[in-house]
Amino acid sequence: MVDLKVNIKDLVFKNPVLTASGTCGFGEEIADFVDLEKLGGVVMKGTTLHPRQGNDYPRMAETPSGMLNAVGLQNKGVENFIKNIYPNIKNIDSNFIVNVNGSTIEEYVDLTEKINELDKIPAIELNISCPNVKEGGMAFGVSCPSAERVVKAVRDVYNKPLIVKLSPNVTNIAEIAKAVEGQGADGVSLVNTFLGMAIDANNRKPLLSTITGGLSGPAIKPIALRMVWQVSQAVNIPVIGMGGIMNATDAIEFMLAGATAVQIGTAIFIDPTIPVQIVEGIEQYLEKHNFAEVKDIIGELQI
Repeated sequence: MVDLKVNIKDLVFKNPVLTASGTCGFGEEIADFVDLEKLGGVVMKGTTLHPRQGNDYPRMAETPSGMLNAVGLQNKGVENFIKNIYPNIKNIDSNFIVNVNGSTIEEYVDLTEKINELDKIPAIELNISCPNVKEGGMAFGVSCPSAERVVKAVRDVYNKPLIVKLSPNVTNIAEIAKAVEGQGADGVSLVNTFLGMAIDANNRKPLLSTITGGLSGPAIKPIALRMVWQVSQAVNIPVIGMGGIMNATDAIEFMLAGATAVQIGTAIFIDPTIPVQIVEGIEQYLEKHNFAEVKDIIGELQI
């Protein structure tokens, strides 16, 4: 038997495979299809301080090698999460991580303080791809100064592992990663979706109500893999890789590039059991190549 455990700070994951935020709700939605306790963790749907209706329909579109989404963080707010979701997931033997979102630093802080009070939520994933309404809608994560400000503010009120989710829609993602590491991030997760669009040529209209949306799926894997490798070279904190991971081989490639763990997203829409299949595939790979621990392959790309 091989050891699949990995760590982010003092948080132990039984294996390196997590679900990606926004792809399986709060975990309950896929519990009839997959044993969530077989996963290293579940990163839950993006949560905001107040309820959000999300964007108008249509807000999802297929592409030849991925999908576009512009859901717009639809959720019922943190109070609903605490009252109606948390009691159902708190005793499941996996790491349930809240994806924290806000339009101002104050919203991030207020939301984080509420999550910090929940004993069975061992970490948060801070999504800094949200637009900062005080700076004309520019996302927090597209510049080092704004990323540093929000991470510092959240770090000041949060005493558990803090994972910062990075946007790939930047000039130098490694610089952003170093900036958030400097403000106390315990890990970074990347990449979030790439900005894209789709058009209905017959109607001469965009397929999304918002015109543009976030592209995910196999199309983005080579770029995501490159960014994970670059960031892992630049920081001393764990990297969680994601972007087009469809099978165990994909996941192993991300780990060889430097990822401590991986998140599975778009693949879940095809088959919600894929994350468990990936756990099994990683284990088989390690046995085949005589690795005793999954940690033995992290960053072991031979150059």
